[in-house]
Amino acid sequence: MQQRTLKAICAAAIATCAFATTSASAQVKIGFMSTLSGPAASLGQDMYDGFMLGVEHAGGKLGGAAIEVLKEDDQLKPELGVQIVSKFIERDKVDIVTGVTFSNVMMAVAKPLADGKAVFVGSNAGPAPLAGAQCNANFFFTSWQNDMQAEVVGKYATDKGFKNVYIMAPNYQSGKDNVAGFKRYFKGGVAGEVYTTVNQPDYSAEIAQMQAAKPDALFVFYPGGMGVNFVKQMRQAGLLGQIPLLSVSTTDGSTLPALKETALGVISGTFWGPDFTNAASKKFVADFEKKYNRIPSQYAAQSYDSALLIDSALKKTGGKASDKAALTAALRAADFKSVRGNFRFNKNGFPIQDMHVFEVAKDAQGRVSLKTSSTPLKDLADPYVNECPLK
Repeated sequence: MQQRTLKAICAAAIATCAFATTSASAQVKIGFMSTLSGPAASLGQDMYDGFMLGVEHAGGKLGGAAIEVLKEDDQLKPELGVQIVSKFIERDKVDIVTGVTFSNVMMAVAKPLADGKAVFVGSNAGPAPLAGAQCNANFFFTSWQNDMQAEVVGKYATDKGFKNVYIMAPNYQSGKDNVAGFKRYFKGGVAGEVYTTVNQPDYSAEIAQMQAAKPDALFVFYPGGMGVNFVKQMRQAGLLGQIPLLSVSTTDGSTLPALKETALGVISGTFWGPDFTNAASKKFVADFEKKYNRIPSQYAAQSYDSALLIDSALKKTGGKASDKAALTAALRAADFKSVRGNFRFNKNGFPIQDMHVFEVAKDAQGRVSLKTSSTPLKDLADPYVNECPLK
């Protein structure tokens, strides 16, 4: 088939063409969906690259089973995500669905996943409703519940003695979750709380409004291209270094290649950093850098963990995914070595884990990266687990 013809077929499909890792003799089919185009494409690409490195480390199979990975781009469109997930379940007959980058897409696909009784291993988005009343025994997340990353930054802000913090985030589920998480652990006052449009490119008006409020610090959640634009515009306004910038998913491995020295000194909170010294993390970072020629982000790390989680579960089921009860029990056991160290699930399928604070700094090789600063919250469980009816 000529390349032009293949491109035409892909363009006509509901999303990007699917790519298989093995032949049609695969024992287990996995549907991988993330945001692979637009300003947030770097997040989805890191998720896919991390997942596939996990498959490679497992010998090209998972749990000894030959696998087929169907890769799709949701384009950050909830309605397209629903179409893709429906296709995974109804037409492709996948055994496991994984990925999902943004919480608005995750909330849209949760119902078709639940209705189809699909086994789902999420590797980024962790919206509050799915941790609480809408939790599902077939859903597992190797990342975090959205609030958790912001909670550790809120605790950091309290520990630093900030009295008056300005808050900014995009106006969608994850933005609201992150703001709620920050305020849950921050004991000071809020100088202002502003929600901007998803993928907004220009923040000059909001930055001027924030500066006029004269806060002690600024907390933001701006993933992907939003974060790149925001931090650059803060630097252009001469405010970086003048107003402490505390962030979540704004200065990380997906944005620092574009920001470089511009982001030095910015604070970020999450569950893992590339300077972690446990054996699993060191192997992951070294092999990711060798294979992809860049420092891995947390999106790559948690997706790598999702592959190792699936590998561990399929080992317990003898490489079979047909018995969903056995598969979900094996997933819940989480018998694998995580890049973050100890890993265990709470009853709602979200991890209980240490949450750390990082500073954007240069590593031993002179590259701009994340340096572990402190661990303000240990063995953190998300705040919605008690609303989950699961035992």
